[in-house]
Amino acid sequence: MKSKKTKVVVGLSGGVDSTVALLLLKEQGYEPIGVSLKYGSWKNKHNLLKENICCSAESFNIAKKVCNGLKVPYYIIDERIDFKKKVMGYFLSVLKNKETPNPCLVCNRLVKFSKLFEFAKKNNIKYVATGHYAQVRKSKNGSYELLRGKDKNKDQSYFLCLLKQSQLKNIIFPLGDYTKKEVYKIAKRNKFNFFSKIKQSQDLCFVASKSIKFYLEKEIGFEPGNTIDGKGNILGKHQGLHFYTIGQRKGINLPNGPWWVSSLNKKKNQLIVTNKENDPALFSKTILISNPHFISSQVLQKTIRVKAKIRFNQSLAPAKLYVENQGSEIKLIFDKPQKAVCPGQYAVFYKGDVCLGGGVIN
Repeated sequence: MKSKKTKVVVGLSGGVDSTVALLLLKEQGYEPIGVSLKYGSWKNKHNLLKENICCSAESFNIAKKVCNGLKVPYYIIDERIDFKKKVMGYFLSVLKNKETPNPCLVCNRLVKFSKLFEFAKKNNIKYVATGHYAQVRKSKNGSYELLRGKDKNKDQSYFLCLLKQSQLKNIIFPLGDYTKKEVYKIAKRNKFNFFSKIKQSQDLCFVASKSIKFYLEKEIGFEPGNTIDGKGNILGKHQGLHFYTIGQRKGINLPNGPWWVSSLNKKKNQLIVTNKENDPALFSKTILISNPHFISSQVLQKTIRVKAKIRFNQSLAPAKLYVENQGSEIKLIFDKPQKAVCPGQYAVFYKGDVCLGGGVIN
């Protein structure tokens, strides 16, 4: 624990996790300063989310109420322009390239933490804290490590794999040693019972899941092509490869289903599908990764054994990391083939509980 009365900027979303993170820091003797970042959303009548769910008027009111009750300063910073450019712009650019984006991971890197640290620097505050389920540890060689949270079902280190040493050494994750169940108990103990009644949204923060189709129609448009099977037989038509991702089942609109997307042929604008849930075409063992980022700042010099995942809600799987093209790329080879590997998504690798880093799947 840092010295008593150490100031720390706490990112507040108005949710139970960031609220309890603030409570714990206050109990531990810190002087927390609550900061909410206002993000943008898709402004269209088809979007069921009128506001960004991470920073709606309701969530700001909750955050303000919590801070007032705890006698903690509270600020709202408007970052809609940067968010629309760096996160929503990224989201569309990856989809236009017929790949699968990960806006939450990119937001953490380009907006959330950079803006919280920017605010901290302007106010001569050294530390930043969030309600992520992850941990930070100083290693024997003096570098800082990102570790998985105690609650492996809620661990969010996957979304933090692009953090840098300069950030990690000044980040506090108060929930790292707690489970989600324990966090709700702490909220209840502090008379914040209303969190148990708030349903957590499964939508992207800037566009509702049911609105994504309209969003892509408006922002990218239609690019019709053939839907084919693995043998090249034409089964029907698709409206654009950007509406699909590998492993997808819904929205294929073919008879005699169910059907799954097995791959996308960008050159021929073909959607390739299979009606076999465990078709070998859905599985990959070797993955090339571009723009690899290692939290230690050290470049991979030799082949190492790791455990890795290709999406947030996947279990860790044994694999090897190989250096490719003098370190500009790395090759990730799993012991067993992985299902629905999506180009554009992030593969993240671990050594034990330590998150080593991640990179974009080619």
